[in-house]
Amino acid sequence: MRILLTNDDGIFAPGIVSLYKELIKFSEVSVVAPDSVQSACGHGITIREPLTVQRTTIEDVFTGWAVRGKPADCVKLALARLLDNPPDLIVSGINDGANVGINVLYSGTVAAAAEGAIQGFPSIAISQLWADHGDTEFAEAARLSRSIVERFGNAVMAGDQPCNLLNVNFPNVTEERPMGLRFASQATHRADDEYKRATGKDGRPEFSLHGWFKDHGPPEHDLRALLDGYVVLTPLQIDMTDHAQLKTLANWDWPDVTR
Repeated sequence: MRILLTNDDGIFAPGIVSLYKELIKFSEVSVVAPDSVQSACGHGITIREPLTVQRTTIEDVFTGWAVRGKPADCVKLALARLLDNPPDLIVSGINDGANVGINVLYSGTVAAAAEGAIQGFPSIAISQLWADHGDTEFAEAARLSRSIVERFGNAVMAGDQPCNLLNVNFPNVTEERPMGLRFASQATHRADDEYKRATGKDGRPEFSLHGWFKDHGPPEHDLRALLDGYVVLTPLQIDMTDHAQLKTLANWDWPDVTR
């Protein structure tokens, strides 16, 4: 099995290193990732300037391509030019911070996997909730991720995959957590955003975004299941059409815009 591994925290991030160490145990892994942190960049791509790439060795664990671009850039470029052979599966992560609810729309981690799905490759995004104190530890989440990726990858290889884009979120892993697996839909309620104001060095006002979700939703939604301590799996889709309303809108009495 061949896996393309990427992320949005950058090629130097501990999450991608931990995940590589596990995935290499059962597959051939190629790494193409941003050369710097690209968190919350969404599904942006670079079109106004060239993408600079460099072969980079990380912690004597792997050598991959560091791309001066966004996560979706990394996947597009890897598939078009950097890989000698196409992957069987694309994996993005492990992200430092959960990507559930509407954060799925902002996430570079999910965007990288979504770009893989757009290009016709089964893809998985993997994220982990921040630790309550100190830095997030990824080793155990990576070990558990291996079994999920391997199960999904084996289904892909057998022609029995249930979806093209799978979003996986881990709780903060402790001696008690995770509690198990939950399959949940994406929550859609908004975050409780707060912009804190400060004064910059040049005297101009600066605003920093903070906040989280006040409403954690019911257990069948990804956010609540994650906070309850479960590893949450959510199949996503690229088609954002509201099919239920498509026919309704088409039947409205619209103005004539014929020239």
